[in-house]
Amino acid sequence: MAKYDVAVVGGGPGGYTAAIRAAQAGAGVCVVEMDRVGGTCLNRGCIPTKALLSCTGVLANIKRAEEFGIRVGEVKTDWAKMLKRKNQVVEKLVSGVEFLLKSYAIDLINGKASLIDKNTIAIETSNGGDNELYASHIILATGSRPAYIPAFDIDGKQVITSNEALDLAELPESLIIIGGGVIGCEFACIFAELGVKITIIEALDRILNTEDRQISQRMRGVFRKRGITIHTNARITKIKKSAGEVTAVLESGEEVSAQQAMVSIGRALNTQGLGLEKVGVEQGARGEIVVNERMQTNINNIYAIGDVVGKIMLAHVAARQGIVAAGNIMGKPDVMDYSVVPGAIFTHPEIASVGLTADKAKEGGYEVNIGNFSFMALGKALAMGEAEGTIRLVADAASDKLLGAQIMGPHATDLIAEVALAINNGITARDVAHTIHAHPTLAEAVFEAAEDVHGQAIHVARKKGH
Repeated sequence: MAKYDVAVVGGGPGGYTAAIRAAQAGAGVCVVEMDRVGGTCLNRGCIPTKALLSCTGVLANIKRAEEFGIRVGEVKTDWAKMLKRKNQVVEKLVSGVEFLLKSYAIDLINGKASLIDKNTIAIETSNGGDNELYASHIILATGSRPAYIPAFDIDGKQVITSNEALDLAELPESLIIIGGGVIGCEFACIFAELGVKITIIEALDRILNTEDRQISQRMRGVFRKRGITIHTNARITKIKKSAGEVTAVLESGEEVSAQQAMVSIGRALNTQGLGLEKVGVEQGARGEIVVNERMQTNINNIYAIGDVVGKIMLAHVAARQGIVAAGNIMGKPDVMDYSVVPGAIFTHPEIASVGLTADKAKEGGYEVNIGNFSFMALGKALAMGEAEGTIRLVADAASDKLLGAQIMGPHATDLIAEVALAINNGITARDVAHTIHAHPTLAEAVFEAAEDVHGQAIHVARKKGH
């Protein structure tokens, strides 16, 4: 039986990060992965969707070429080539992760893992063989999958999930997207740009309901301009299928039809078949693995990270959890802090947020000062032809420390990093405003919003009465 200091079950962003960090500290490490390294993020999520969004971003710019004084002929798209490019990007990154693991002498074992006891893992290989390995410490990082709702009769053809949407043989003429969250809205942007008639059906009162309400409402307006139909406060009672058509029946009695429907209503945790009950690993009400701030389960040598712990289900959170778990295993105490986690939505324009909204800050007992700045007033944004959007900074009125930010606009997902760093280090709005930002750049929007916290933004017109 092979023996390791650390065995990581799952090779996604959390799993391979934890494995590398443990190996950097001198541990003998293996990763057990039943599919391909990179997990959902690299193979069926973050990276392939961003590759396709990059394609449609180029298309959107070509369509606007006349605005920039460039005349182009007839523009044609090739969905098959877009998929090929997407797959090439994924393959390159998967190979890169495999190379990294190999460079650290981490054994990559292909197979389905389950716990026999707190130190022993059974591995069922794809050819039906069985192996076992021993590990002093185990990190569970098995991720999640699209949630399946039996009533929606997901067949992978007419009614699909995001997994199938990434590899459609051909584009549908029309598509119902069930769920107006991050995944649904990103796919809406991809397919709408390619000429697919999109209808979003959302059960809650607004799309992107985890974001600031003003940004959510603003994005709804952007979608409307692009011909995307949105139904909110709309619950589906039944999905009907016929030849070449899917119909969603709403509680109101209204029926919405399209060629296909994509279900994007959340994620289900991959905890089944892991042997958790056999070993006595504690689980929560949703099946999530219960961990402490050190990412340790109730079994002291077993840790869990990523989506299976049911915290914030983002790749960068999983990676940080992996670093925390590996550090604690290797004698370098560390704890997980979820107070400053940037969120990134790759719609067009992009949306990003970190920390508290003004409403959440007030609910937490803070008195706040707000700084706003519109990209319409920013030279670089206008030069780029991407002036749709705004930035809002939330600062504690007493200390002036930044508490949160919400950005909608060009490269919002990059700009949020500055604010995350500021919040994490207790930096004030004045500190940001007193830091010289290069001109002309999009980062000036952060500077201007920081100045506006105290009513001193240069490129904001003076309000009447002041």
